[in-house]
Amino acid sequence: MIRNSVTVALLLAWPNLASAQNFTTAAEISAIIDAIRDDWIAVREWEGNDLIYFTNPMAWRCGMSEIRYGLNGAPAETVLPMEPCYEDLPNPNVLLVDQGVDLFVTEALKSVQTVSVVIVLDDGSEKTAEFKRADVIMP
Repeated sequence: MIRNSVTVALLLAWPNLASAQNFTTAAEISAIIDAIRDDWIAVREWEGNDLIYFTNPMAWRCGMSEIRYGLNGAPAETVLPMEPCYEDLPNPNVLLVDQGVDLFVTEALKSVQTVSVVIVLDDGSEKTAEFKRADVIMP
């Protein structure tokens, strides 16, 4: 519900976003990435592992060149594999989860204490965030 409200607010606040057809460029996704910054990742304990989900930024990947992350104080240098942008489909950002690319990273249980994230947009600009486990842990 909150995410839908954010999307509606973005479309009303930035008329150029409302006219964007596919959200496939930095100009079209930049404000959205900023608005969802608190939800870029989530950590879940599952079957003896920590899973770090990157679902939200992956849903806007067509306007990005890469997502990098670092764990527990390490710089965000690990590049996250991403599905391609499906320019030939009506929604190029669709996630076709059968493409062999996971929306999460697996780490040892309770090992993830902090996550640094850098999103590089296709215009070369970067957006960054730091997350503490307690702030992004899923129930």
